Amino acid sequence: MDPVFIAVAFGCGLAIYLIGLPPLIGFLAAGFVLNAMGFEPNATLDTLANLGVTLLLFSIGLKLDIKTLLRKEVWGTATGHILSSTALFTLVLLGIKALGFALAQELHWQQAMLMAFALSFSSTVFAVKVLEERSDMNTFYGVVAIGVLVMQDLFAVAFLSISAGKVPSPWALALLVALPLLRPVFCRILERSGHGELQTLFAIFLALVVGYYGFQLVGLKGDLGALVIGMMLASHYSAAELAKSFFNMKELFLVAFFLNIGLNGMPTLDTLWISLILLLVLPLKSLLYYKFYQRGFLRPRTSLLATLSLSNYSEFGLIVAALAAQQGMLSNDWVIVASIALAVSFVASAPLNANNENIYRRLVHRLSPRDPKRLHPDDMPIQLGDANILIVGMGRIGQGAYMELESVNPHKRLVGIDSDEKKIPLLKELNINVIKGDASDSDFWDKTNIGSQLEYIFLAMPNHAGNLYALEQIRHANFTGRVAAIIRYPEEGAQLRELGADDVFNIYEEAGSGFARHVIEHTG
Repeated sequence: MDPVFIAVAFGCGLAIYLIGLPPLIGFLAAGFVLNAMGFEPNATLDTLANLGVTLLLFSIGLKLDIKTLLRKEVWGTATGHILSSTALFTLVLLGIKALGFALAQELHWQQAMLMAFALSFSSTVFAVKVLEERSDMNTFYGVVAIGVLVMQDLFAVAFLSISAGKVPSPWALALLVALPLLRPVFCRILERSGHGELQTLFAIFLALVVGYYGFQLVGLKGDLGALVIGMMLASHYSAAELAKSFFNMKELFLVAFFLNIGLNGMPTLDTLWISLILLLVLPLKSLLYYKFYQRGFLRPRTSLLATLSLSNYSEFGLIVAALAAQQGMLSNDWVIVASIALAVSFVASAPLNANNENIYRRLVHRLSPRDPKRLHPDDMPIQLGDANILIVGMGRIGQGAYMELESVNPHKRLVGIDSDEKKIPLLKELNINVIKGDASDSDFWDKTNIGSQLEYIFLAMPNHAGNLYALEQIRHANFTGRVAAIIRYPEEGAQLRELGADDVFNIYEEAGSGFARHVIEHTG
């Protein structure tokens, strides 16, 4: 790749990142800058772009929880929204054609539906970034939002496979039957590969060689193979570790995809105006999300926060539009429209998600409350029973604190909360009194009587932002007991003390002294 490509991509990405927006907006801009400088796409850039898309699908497969997708609030919202929003954007695009825009004059209704289909998606990259920054990946609203995004990605993969126009060979069925039988072998090799570069290399082998090229050999879409291989490994305990190791890798390769968009054409006055119209339609797309979430018996807060995280256009929709343009189904100018709409939607969506709690509090009196008896089981208020001590976050530190407190204060009643549904039964097997709860949910603190019941709250969540947020909610609830929290760095302790934390525990500083005490106690 030309060094200028790397320099311009980094410069534009950094400039955008410094103002608090996803760097991919900068990478899209970098493509247009390189185009204006006279550069053109090349084979290397195309290869890297395709590799980025393939690894994106593989990483999606690694996170695919079939149980989550089978929830009505996930598949129902995703299916209903993609149908209704495709219909909405089809009408909008045909309306744009009626307004006389030159770019839209050759747009047939089939092409309008295809473009509308691409615009109906929301951004996985943006939603994951927002949820991770707020430590909300495992919250209920985060789970349903990501579930909808995964369903949308599956719809996109189906389109990518069908649009390839290939007739599968008779061996395709044999491959699909053989892969589940080979899964135990793949998992065994994965376990024997350690946790470093060898494990990552084997996963790449599975994604690209077994998945991508294996599917291509039998006439199936290679990208679909990468997704299937990822789904096969999703239930393996190494899946989360692999997903983390692939995250930055596939993001890096996707830079080439975004550069390609700008290198294939420059914005015109028509593309800019149409992108602006699509931005004005975005609230209607968001409203559809909210309505479908409400039909799933979710609380107004859950529906609103999930909706805000999806209030944008999608890089996956951009991939669909780009593939359609490659196959002559759309003009490349429509890919530029999609890229500009994507970038502008991120700019509009970022402040909404940064202030989503404030927005909810301002709108809470206008949102129709749900009958508590008809709420989704995972969205019900949480009861703490007769507990005196609450431990928030039942990871290793939370579990250790629970067991120590139980041994030294047997007369105290403890309860732990954690937002990870999969962890709850495992903790109960250890005789730990734990309930599923979202400590970053303002409604959790509003709807539980912590003011008079609890004596002590331990904030043991691994993410500092999550502990800060929980402490803010505790103080809003006028809690009169004591609050302790874990920290990693001294400045975090200062922030927590300013908000009223009574005790802070630096897990790095105390680990060494705890290690020494342990050795002394056991050796005399």
